[in-house]
Amino acid sequence: MIDDEDSVRNAMSFILDMADLPSRSYASALEFLDVAGSIREGCVVTDLRMPHMSGLELITRMKQLGLGLPVVMISGHGDIPIAVEAMRAGVVDFIEKPFKKDALLDAIRRALDSEASRAAAQSSRSRFEEMIATLSPRQTDVLRGVIAGKMNKTIANELGINIRTVEVHRAHVMSKTHAASLSELVRVAMSAGF
Repeated sequence: MIDDEDSVRNAMSFILDMADLPSRSYASALEFLDVAGSIREGCVVTDLRMPHMSGLELITRMKQLGLGLPVVMISGHGDIPIAVEAMRAGVVDFIEKPFKKDALLDAIRRALDSEASRAAAQSSRSRFEEMIATLSPRQTDVLRGVIAGKMNKTIANELGINIRTVEVHRAHVMSKTHAASLSELVRVAMSAGF
């Protein structure tokens, strides 16, 4: 959590400790950015208005550095345009001070859930990309046809091969990607951006 007010950081630390959510606190965005590269998981809770760098500027800087941690923003000066701007910047939630303990915890849990979903999707995508790398060029062509919803006969005609060859390549694709069904193959391939 990042806030220039000691009392706010102390209160948030206490709330998170009581909820069994480990935390680290920073007095400024710059202090956080000094160590941000070593943080691989969790979420960032930051104040909107801080000296030297605002919460919105912090989000921009995090994106430039490739830090994909979810962000919960808090502010004592929140208004609708600022909240909208924060959400457009990618903030998971925007909470006004003074906030209730449960509102903060709910926002952090949503952020952690979104982080877990993002990490799982990235892991799935990476696994699928590794599997795709094992396909021959012809198997990759067949996979593209399958994902496009084409019948084996159409794929065969487009590639200039016979239907039986398409079936064999398709079976190899299913085996190499560990897909249990055609729908699973298509779903995983689409989620991987193939």
